[in-house]
Amino acid sequence: MAKVLCAMSGGVDSSVAAYLLKEAGHDVVGIFLRLGPDAASHHRGSRRACCSIEDSRDAALVASRLEIPYYSLNYEGEFGRVIDHFIEEYHRARTPNPCVLCNQWLKFGSLRARALALGCEAVATGHYARIQRDPSGRPQLLRGRDHAKDQSYFLFLMPRDSLHDTIFPVGSYTKAEIRAVAREAGLPVAEKAESQDICFVPDNDYREVLRARTPTRLEPGRFVDLSGRVLGHHEGYQSFTIGQRRGLGVAIGKPAYVNAIDPETNTVTLTDRESLRRTTMEVSQVQWTSIDSPMTGESIRVEAQIRHHHMPRAATVTVLEGDRAHVRFDEFEEAVKPGQAAVFYAGEVLLGGGWIDSAT
Repeated sequence: MAKVLCAMSGGVDSSVAAYLLKEAGHDVVGIFLRLGPDAASHHRGSRRACCSIEDSRDAALVASRLEIPYYSLNYEGEFGRVIDHFIEEYHRARTPNPCVLCNQWLKFGSLRARALALGCEAVATGHYARIQRDPSGRPQLLRGRDHAKDQSYFLFLMPRDSLHDTIFPVGSYTKAEIRAVAREAGLPVAEKAESQDICFVPDNDYREVLRARTPTRLEPGRFVDLSGRVLGHHEGYQSFTIGQRRGLGVAIGKPAYVNAIDPETNTVTLTDRESLRRTTMEVSQVQWTSIDSPMTGESIRVEAQIRHHHMPRAATVTVLEGDRAHVRFDEFEEAVKPGQAAVFYAGEVLLGGGWIDSAT
């Protein structure tokens, strides 16, 4: 059995992860990451965000129930890097995914390094994902058994060597089974509601973060059509993402969608839905998670997923120089958003992925 550092968020998934590890005989140490005042410290309405004071208390209660050591670590500085990147991506007319970077930089970066320094042999989290060995004995990252809860999409940038010392205890369970385990174990979070929002955007309105942190960078601009004809005005291009229909604040007599965003001219181009269709995309910072890096020019058949909870689409990935790739979908794909992750699968196995730069 191993000494395992388990990241505990105060939710049912990570709490059951710690419980399962102890039941398996591991020496478990619970860790809660305090992300600072920018993380949600209160709840508004019926929706919850993670990483609050309440969550810290719940994690401590679970650790006490399990009789395992528990520590709360200050990660405000490290998490600030995630927030800064989130903000800058919107100013670059991109749609960021901070959860991917939080996993890469904090949980499987900084926290893993600290765990190894403390003599722990592995890091565990409550993610719905799995790790298995291929015929040669190399670890591969797989989707969680419960596809409705699968979180492998957010893990594609895990360092490859971290797969050797990472455990996902809940990945082979369904959500219903995890709640049942929590009830049987008498964990105080068995019926706790799930977190819904990005933890530093508790109202699920990222524009509040932009207004609070960079108010002078949001300036009025124009809505235009493909010919450049002015359709209306907006309060700043940062308030929109590719494919957006709701909240445009302009009526043109038919359903309108955001087709393009130009930060240089502060214009947002609106079109009909059909104009959102794309057949190819360019992806950068590609990392291959479960296979050896293909040779430049090599093409691979994959199922490409361009958003969480989005249906993967059959595609061909052609490897380019400089950790880049060209992706061609077998069929049209809608609303491909620069800044989002493009993750490549072969069945259950997550092959790798990268960041979407453009689509045509």
